[in-house]
Amino acid sequence: MINDDSPEACALRLRAARMHTGLSQKDAAAEAGCGQTAWNNAEKARNYPQLGMMRWLYRAHRIDFNFILAGEFAQLPADVHLSIFSILEELHLENEPDQEASLRSPQFE
Repeated sequence: MINDDSPEACALRLRAARMHTGLSQKDAAAEAGCGQTAWNNAEKARNYPQLGMMRWLYRAHRIDFNFILAGEFAQLPADVHLSIFSILEELHLENEPDQEASLRSPQFE
């Protein structure tokens, strides 16, 4: 998913980012100052995430917009990186239960 800016890839990364926060869509949307419908639409790949969502994720949870929009993880702090990639792996396993997980967190040098 690195360098994948498709709506589906953005939606999956947004969902993982929200799961990292531990909040429901409703609570995340309220804290980000947007509607739950907007958040749900972004997680369902109907729309790209709104600026307010990405601003809140960055300011409150250190999740850079480059990760949400393009899968670029270089700006993520190590603890956030590990947590989100673990969540992405779980989401991948939910969607592909018969296949071995292909998502692996890139190693830090």
